[in-house]
Amino acid sequence: MKKQVELVQGTLDMLILKAVSLGGLHGYGVLLRLQQLTDGQLQIQQGSLYPALYRLEHQGLIASEWGESDNKRKAKFYTLTAHGRKKLKAEAESWNRFSIVVASVLGAIPEGS
Repeated sequence: MKKQVELVQGTLDMLILKAVSLGGLHGYGVLLRLQQLTDGQLQIQQGSLYPALYRLEHQGLIASEWGESDNKRKAKFYTLTAHGRKKLKAEAESWNRFSIVVASVLGAIPEGS
């Protein structure tokens, strides 16, 4: 069994944008897609997800439309907007630069070793 990874503050929105960019999803589908993409190592709580979806929609990064889920229930389906695609690209580039910097710091070798 793999150890779960803690979500770094500020990354939830980016991960949701990425999940939705792969195809429209309802809220619970976003949770499932993120679990799938992380091989179950990242667990997002519904209490964090739904406020984030609301915030992203309010910012114009995602759009929603009511539809029917696989289990025949009414559900909001989310899609990425053009503004959301631009934001995701910028956030991903920033995150990649940040992770390279952190990796270089963690890879530093103490003097005299």
